[in-house]
Amino acid sequence: MLNIAKNIEGKKAEIILEGRLDTVTAPELETLLKEHIDGLEELVLNFENLDYISSAGLRILLSSQKKMNRQGEMKVVNVNETIMEIFEVTGFTDILTIE
Repeated sequence: MLNIAKNIEGKKAEIILEGRLDTVTAPELETLLKEHIDGLEELVLNFENLDYISSAGLRILLSSQKKMNRQGEMKVVNVNETIMEIFEVTGFTDILTIE
């Protein structure tokens, strides 16, 4: 299960994820981002309460990062040890801005 909260103000958006970002829940996040990413200058993905991310979730992060590279910046914040380890193993620490 994945809970998604969004806070969008002008050209800045914060997406707060809670639960699991996997093949079942990833399409929900993908749809939300497709609806709101155009025109954004700053995208913050808050992973404070995210427990798990699968390859489907990583794919969405990669496509969002590519889009934001053309129009602004994307940050991933509050990443726990488990997800950070996944980012390190997959090389996403070199691709993403993680704070």
